[in-house]
Amino acid sequence: MTKLITVIAIFIFTLASAQEQQVPTGGQFEKGMGKAFELWKEGKSSEASDLFERIAAAEPSKWLPNYYVALVNTTAAFGTKNKEQISLLLTKAQKALDVEMGKDQNNAELYVMQAMINTAWIVYDPMTNGQKLSGPTMGLYAKAEAIAPNNPRVVFSKAEFEIGGAKFWGQDTKPMCAQIDRAIALFATFKPETPFSPSWGLDRALEAQKNCK
Repeated sequence: MTKLITVIAIFIFTLASAQEQQVPTGGQFEKGMGKAFELWKEGKSSEASDLFERIAAAEPSKWLPNYYVALVNTTAAFGTKNKEQISLLLTKAQKALDVEMGKDQNNAELYVMQAMINTAWIVYDPMTNGQKLSGPTMGLYAKAEAIAPNNPRVVFSKAEFEIGGAKFWGQDTKPMCAQIDRAIALFATFKPETPFSPSWGLDRALEAQKNCK
């Protein structure tokens, strides 16, 4: 799990940079989202989260601002050891995600996001949350897979979570490593629906592939 936290922390800068490079110029929504990604890239996760929240309030028909509120706060939680701060960050992430899950139960990216929040809670308190959340988290990945079986984030995130469990129980990780290879191949052809749609994950998948070797 410590390795997982490190990899997640490293990939955030790349994630923000990759998203920012795709940002178009144009209306207020585009400018606001571009500014929020810029703040995130600069390491100002709290300011980025606040701006994504304001955009979400102004654009209630768009799911992406709340998605990024959840993602920014969850990844920030992985990057801190302060238990009180982790709890506040994950609570904020959950609140934002709940808004979008309440509108749409057919979005694989939202299920992956919920699984990430669960994983952060497991890392926060493995003894209490490991057994309680591991099964539901696998259920979330199963739902995401049913909706979008060729989404590279779905394939990779599910395999990465399963590897954590397999290592804990001393099980063979080869089947999961094969899925990571598959995810990397899927990243090569994956095209986000919009310039702001999630496109992260390749760097993490490549790091996981190295660990598999």
